[in-house]
Amino acid sequence: MPNTKSAIRRVRRVNTQTSVNRIRKNKYKSIIRKINLLIEAKKKEETVKLLPKLNSQLMKIAKVGVIKKETASRKISRLTKKINKL
Repeated sequence: MPNTKSAIRRVRRVNTQTSVNRIRKNKYKSIIRKINLLIEAKKKEETVKLLPKLNSQLMKIAKVGVIKKETASRKISRLTKKINKL
């Protein structure tokens, strides 16, 4: 349990940050799932349309620090390679 006022505020702030970060992660993970399903269905046009949306989502959350920039770049690169193979 936090003992000081600042520690109590910090706990409150961490809880809100955690929930916001969880929402952000779920957004990009759902887009990745959609793209993977479209890749399996071999629908290249639709995946190409979703790729910029994924790119911006990943770079936004990487900028904030939810995931690392290298992780975002790696995910974009791997998905782009999969799409190009179609």
